[in-house]
Amino acid sequence: MRFTSEQRLDNGVLEREFTLGEIPGTLWTPESAAPAPLILMAHNNGLPKGGARLVARARQSAAYGYAVATIDAAGCGDRPRSAVDEQARADLRRAMEAGEPVDEIFESFIGPLVEKAVPEWRTTLDALLALPEIGGPVGYSGWTAVGIRLAVVEPRIAAAGLFAGGYVPRAQREEARQVSIPLLFLLQWDDEGNPRQRALDLFDAFGTKEKTLHANMGGHTGTPWFEVEDGNRFFGRHLK
Repeated sequence: MRFTSEQRLDNGVLEREFTLGEIPGTLWTPESAAPAPLILMAHNNGLPKGGARLVARARQSAAYGYAVATIDAAGCGDRPRSAVDEQARADLRRAMEAGEPVDEIFESFIGPLVEKAVPEWRTTLDALLALPEIGGPVGYSGWTAVGIRLAVVEPRIAAAGLFAGGYVPRAQREEARQVSIPLLFLLQWDDEGNPRQRALDLFDAFGTKEKTLHANMGGHTGTPWFEVEDGNRFFGRHLK
């Protein structure tokens, strides 16, 4: 892991950009002498790590006492895109503009994205836990499809906060039954891109006995800011 830049924020949080092989990422660490518990944070469907909403959430959680890390998935953010990636995005835009069904396009695009992203998250986790300023346990926040797979294959993940707004491939909907860690599941009741019943069915499918659903009125980007505070309290029960 190589740090390429850093800045100290007004609240004492240290924000650093890093690269790990081909993986670009950002790490936020609180101003604390003790090793901090870690939250892996990802945007839905591979949106860029520098997105304003993710950065705001990460900075707030770091100020709350967590180390927070995010990376760009392959073909997303600052990483090179293949011709296949570009064609999938073009097909998706065309179908959405035409009002056509998009599930199969999402399946062909998001499914492989998850398969590539999870090993990179695990590699990043190995490197992060080797840093002296980071301890355990580890939580996960954000992109539901990746969170499901990580919860199943990565025993170091102790709790997860998942956002219902992203497309979840069929493979991860099946894997949800194997998830056994505590979950906080956020749902926007009027999310224009995610059918409500599908999200409720996914919540019902999770195998864990400790799961909480927070549903708020509004569209895809309307999640209230207080959910960040509630999320930090959720992680406080399981990571501290």
